[in-house]
This record gives sequence, structure tokens and C-alpha cells, in this order.
Amino acid sequence: MGQRVGQKIKMTSLDELLCVPEVSGTTDIQVEAIYPFENHPFKVVDDEKMDELVDSIKANGVLTPVIVRPDDEGTYEMISGHRRLHAAKRAGLKKIPAIVKQVTDDEATIMMVDANVQREEILPSEKAFAYKMRYEAMKKQGARNDLTSALKGTRLRADEQLAKDMGESRNQVQRFMRLTEVIPELLDMVDNKKLALYTAVEISYIPINVQKWIHIYIKENGMLQTTDVAALRRNEDMEKLTQDKLIRFFNSMKPVPSVSKKISIPGSKLDKYFPITMTQEEREAVIYELLEKWKTEQEG
Repeated sequence: MGQRVGQKIKMTSLDELLCVPEVSGTTDIQVEAIYPFENHPFKVVDDEKMDELVDSIKANGVLTPVIVRPDDEGTYEMISGHRRLHAAKRAGLKKIPAIVKQVTDDEATIMMVDANVQREEILPSEKAFAYKMRYEAMKKQGARNDLTSALKGTRLRADEQLAKDMGESRNQVQRFMRLTEVIPELLDMVDNKKLALYTAVEISYIPINVQKWIHIYIKENGMLQTTDVAALRRNEDMEKLTQDKLIRFFNSMKPVPSVSKKISIPGSKLDKYFPITMTQEEREAVIYELLEKWKTEQEG
């Protein structure tokens, strides 16, 4: 039957369209039999996009199967599809189409990260822990043939290969991984764009207790510059640093407000001191002469 005029068309959500569905080997699995990937770094939140995904699943079902791997308990660990599983539960589905993969821990980690980095929006904190997990998995798989450069005949470093796979520079990948050393309170500030990524990277080299003081300072005084944190690391002994000393240091780095040095005296106020016949230039000459005399007396 053709679409009726004026009838609202249900569009498939972006999450469902990110990849071409793989239907071969798909099986329906009870949603309650699937549990999240261990230390899954990507957040599943009930926002507007999740609501759209729930509506799409209610109208069309789950179009892209999730990917899971079996365990010895008869249940399954999710590799790809955490958002779809959550939406399916909200939509009231009891089963979800899934592809079962027999993979190792490291292979599962790489698959999980690769599937999620396709998402339209990824928070810096998500990238940080995802890159770190994938990096560690790749280091363990150092003997893999696909980590060998065919052009040079030498094996790429894990961070170089990760950067190549993620489409980032090696330095940028390393910066993101440094964020895993930042306390959650500061990492939330990075996600919310209240703290610059480069500043957070600089903070990542500072001990946890000092990071907590920095978090309090930012909340009470506003954003810090990367150069301020770098100066703290360069000039202060972190083991001897106190919270009061940190506050004094950062306050000393603030620019001193410029004070206007211009003085304007109305001519009407000067008239009683000068003859009416004196020109403006003559008046100024007298004023400067008197100021020089006053300065000499002050210095003497």
C-alpha cells in the first residue's frame, strides 16, 4: 500500500545507519542474556537522540544486529550495540538480533572501540579511555601481521598504528590517552568544554592530590591557562606543595589590571591659578615645572 498523503514518515536513526547491517549468522538473543563490555568507555545516556532511537526501534525494529561474544555461563558480552540494546529494552523488546563472535579479549576490545568511534559525537573522555584500551590490546598483539608496514618492512609502534587507524596524529592520540590520568571531576570539565584539552593534558602529569586542589581553584576562580599549569610544574616541588601555596602561585600568574594614567582637569578649575592671557602651552609648561619640583622634593 502506498504512503498516504500527510502521513508522518518514521526515519531510521543515525545510530542504526552507521554501518551496513551484517545479516549472515544473525540470531535472536534474549536482551537480559547480554551484559555490557567490561569497562566500556562509551556513555549510554537517555537524551534526545536515545529517544529518537527508541521511536525508530518501535517502528522498524532493530535494523543493525548487535555484536556479542559468548561466555561459559550461557550469556553474552556486548561488543558493539550498547545503545541499541538499551533502546531495545526501553522499547519493550524481549529479544534482539545479534551476531555471535568467537574472539579473544584483545580482539573484542579492538572491535568494540572501532565500532563506537564511528559515532557522530564522541566526548574527549570517551576517546581517552577507548584509545587507551585499544592501545593496550594492540601492544599485546604485537606479533600480528597486520601491524607490519608493507612499504618499510618494519613493524609500526602500537601508538603509530592506533593513530593511523583512528585518523589522528600520533601526538593527538597520546594527548587523549594522557586524559586517563586526570581525575574525573576535571575530565568532566573537559567534556563540558570548561577546561581546555591541552590544559588537562598538562594537569595529567600532576599528582592526584594536587589535581583535586586545581579542580577547587578552577571552580572558585575560573579557567586556568595551559601556561599557568606548565609554570606550576616547572617552578614548584609537587611533594612540598600545599593548597595555600598553589592558590598564591596561580593568583600571582593573573595579569595585573591596567590602570588608566590619563588625568583630565577642566579648564574652568585652572582659570583661578593662571592669568587669562596665558595660552594652553604656557599653562602646561608651568604645570610640568611644578610637578618636577614636587618629584625632586619627594625623592629628597
